[in-house]
Amino acid sequence: MKILDCTLRDGGYYTNWDFNKELVHTYLDSFEKLPVQYLEVGYRSLPLTGYLGEFFYCPIQVLEAIQQRSNKQLVIILNEKDVRPNHIDPLLSPCQGLIKMVRIAIDPKNFERALKLATSIKKLGFDVGFNVMYMSTWSSQKNFLSLIKEVNGLADYFYMVDSFGGVYPNDVINTIEMVKTSTNVPIGFHGHNNLELALINTLTAIEHGAEIVDATITGMGRGAGNLKTELLLTTLHAKLKLEVNFNALSAVVTPFAALQEGYKWGTNLPYMVSGANSLPQKDVMEWVTKRFYSFNSIIRALHNQKNGDKDNENLPMFKPSKSKDTVIIIGGGPMAIMHAHAIINWISKQKNIAIIHASSRNARQYQSLEVDQYFCLAGNEGNRLEQVFSDLSNFNGTCVLPPYPRKMGTYIPEKVRPFSRQLEQVTFTEELMDTHTALALQVSIELGANELFFVGYDGYQEGFSQKEMELLSENEQLFAYFKSQSNADLIALTPTKYKELAQASIYSKIIP
Repeated sequence: MKILDCTLRDGGYYTNWDFNKELVHTYLDSFEKLPVQYLEVGYRSLPLTGYLGEFFYCPIQVLEAIQQRSNKQLVIILNEKDVRPNHIDPLLSPCQGLIKMVRIAIDPKNFERALKLATSIKKLGFDVGFNVMYMSTWSSQKNFLSLIKEVNGLADYFYMVDSFGGVYPNDVINTIEMVKTSTNVPIGFHGHNNLELALINTLTAIEHGAEIVDATITGMGRGAGNLKTELLLTTLHAKLKLEVNFNALSAVVTPFAALQEGYKWGTNLPYMVSGANSLPQKDVMEWVTKRFYSFNSIIRALHNQKNGDKDNENLPMFKPSKSKDTVIIIGGGPMAIMHAHAIINWISKQKNIAIIHASSRNARQYQSLEVDQYFCLAGNEGNRLEQVFSDLSNFNGTCVLPPYPRKMGTYIPEKVRPFSRQLEQVTFTEELMDTHTALALQVSIELGANELFFVGYDGYQEGFSQKEMELLSENEQLFAYFKSQSNADLIALTPTKYKELAQASIYSKIIP
């Protein structure tokens, strides 16, 4: 039985396939002393839109540097949906002599296409691994099942991939038996850890004939992550007396554990629900890491996906009866509190202005102002509204929600329901349409404002988290989209790091 560690490949979903060079060196040096036969170091890919780091493309100089430092058998993986047989020679010929095995990530619906891809890979002399995803759905994939026999003589390993992290040991046993009736190719297993079953499922696969299994350091991997390499090695040390250098193992676990503190991979309630119901992790990963959605919202959305439901309220449309020359958009940053006295002073002197609360975090400070106020209820904002205003009985504002149907469902506090409306559409972008900033900008459009002022949009400061940096990037993108389609000015009146906002001072507005 062999072990393949795919930390650099699967962990790249969190780091965008960039890793600190010192961390990579520690990883490679430690594995030289560990009983792991294969290291899967990343994807090999054609150029795709957007930024993806070095371990997504694995340039030859990267592979050469790894080979010079490691005596392990190196592996790369291709995403079948992006690669065709005519791409194989330019993609893989430069890798000859550097890479032992090429694995293919395969949707079973595209298995016939993958067979042709594998044939082209095999001609170049590489070992070939078939990583067939969504194993919990295989029993219903009749065409795929009829084609498994075609891997005989073509594949070196046939992997069962628990993409949803929701299979149980009996499912592993039954699937192995099903595959063995069609092929004599050595079987592999790649388990995800949504239900904390990756270890027992992997051990079950080994006991029933799997000849290769996957793991990653600290379980780092897409969504809920994978079986921890350190857990597998520790278990095999105790169970099968496998020799393990625990000093080397500790040396590689320690820096990845530190990395985990920032990125927070691992299972949680939404991942458990997605695994138990065989639902994709991609959306959950985005919802959880951005964290402007509550767990209740995420779980509701997962059940909606499973059942094909639109669990939403179709609210009255947001159609303001009068326009505004100016809006001030209040974000959740501390500057909206620090400079509140000046902001309130200025607002109170304006004749045709509205307040748009992109976040209700700072709204209580401004509740006494006698101007129209709008609250953007995106994600978990309804719950925050209840926390900010301990009593909503005298709520004096309008809540604005994304257009119907809303992917995440709807939570509206009962006391503000009569004052809640939904946008008909978001007109200035087709991306990020259900975020706080997108709603705030669209409300300003509906109000006809030609001046947009921002407070509490502080932006990235030293020590902020990865999640907050991503939100900053999203907001910059939305500001750029808005400016490309509008003549309105976007001006921050409190200190900001947003480059798309012009900077002015609230104090310059209140000089007598």
